[in-house]
Amino acid sequence: MLATKIQKSSAASGKIPENLIYEIMDGIPLYVKGYKDVLAKKKKIEDIMGTSGLQSLIISYIVRELFLSLDPDKYEILFNELGIHLDKNDNLAGDINIFEASILTADKIDKHYVKVAPKVVLEIDIKIDVENQKDLDYINRKTEKLHDFGVEKVIWIFTEMKTVLVAMPNQPWQFVRWHNDINILDSTNINIMSYLKQKGIEL
Repeated sequence: MLATKIQKSSAASGKIPENLIYEIMDGIPLYVKGYKDVLAKKKKIEDIMGTSGLQSLIISYIVRELFLSLDPDKYEILFNELGIHLDKNDNLAGDINIFEASILTADKIDKHYVKVAPKVVLEIDIKIDVENQKDLDYINRKTEKLHDFGVEKVIWIFTEMKTVLVAMPNQPWQFVRWHNDINILDSTNINIMSYLKQKGIEL
């Protein structure tokens, strides 16, 4: 399983700085993609911590659509790789997170990770180094954990494959090409390819 193999790898490394940890899953640290280049002094930490221009543009597009269409009295939209504390063994990150305002109340906002479940989580690409794992192992495990925590919809956007995965509990997960309209929540839909074409970006 993913956790077992990552545990062996991280245990063997021993002295990996905490600022290279992206998430903790099943009590096991998962490191930022490219961390080995930092350890080998081929790159600096800041070289691997940022998102690409394409990833950032997609996030901006989705966030803008959400703010324009969702009722601000009903929903809170948090982004910038929000930390979500599921339990003592699981601290996950989400690129875009939509909460019901009745759930994410003022008393639940502080200087720590959020401890309540978003209604929807969107992820743009995989940010961790999965080493010898298949990407799908990590995607499955993280998605299942978010569902178990109470997240109603997890959406993964894969820029290399130009594909979107929509995963809801107790329903077949759907892989769709990103030229299709994708429903985020309520009447909010996105079409990534259409947006990129409007911006003059051809991939």
